[in-house]
Amino acid sequence: MPTDETLASTHQDLLSRTALTVFRLNGQFLTASEELAKPAGLTAAWWQVLGAVLREPLPVAGIARTMGITRQSVQRVADLLVRKELAEYVPNPAHRRAKLLRPTEAGRAAVARIEPGHAELAARLADALGEDGFAETARVLERLATVLDDVTDDVTDDVTDGVTNGFMDGDPASVTEP
Repeated sequence: MPTDETLASTHQDLLSRTALTVFRLNGQFLTASEELAKPAGLTAAWWQVLGAVLREPLPVAGIARTMGITRQSVQRVADLLVRKELAEYVPNPAHRRAKLLRPTEAGRAAVARIEPGHAELAARLADALGEDGFAETARVLERLATVLDDVTDDVTDDVTDGVTNGFMDGDPASVTEP
């Protein structure tokens, strides 16, 4: 029968393996996203923010919460998208000062140009993982994100102010240049 110390060590190993795999996946997704976005004249960061508001306009803070990154990171990209006329700020009926970001027709068209490559990558992953395996992978990652939010709420409240996922903060060029 495993001891408490053995179980703790096993749990720590599982957490480390999971984190390292997710970090690797993040890098792989960033690379793939940059390649998919480039022909549309976007960066992965621009695509990420535009993608967050395709269905409905959102305030910058709402986009940041959804993506799990800092509001300041999203604000920089949103302001740049507005300057490039790929997005626009519109009044927010729920909050006078926190305007909503929504894509312009040019922003929607840019994201639409990514769709063929996105569809091809999705099909290749589905072929490699199998339909059920692909769906299960998404479910497990979604569950992990939800559970991690729940179990780390108290721990991360004090430390997440300056921490990002590296997606939009790691390389300033990814924010400003496609």
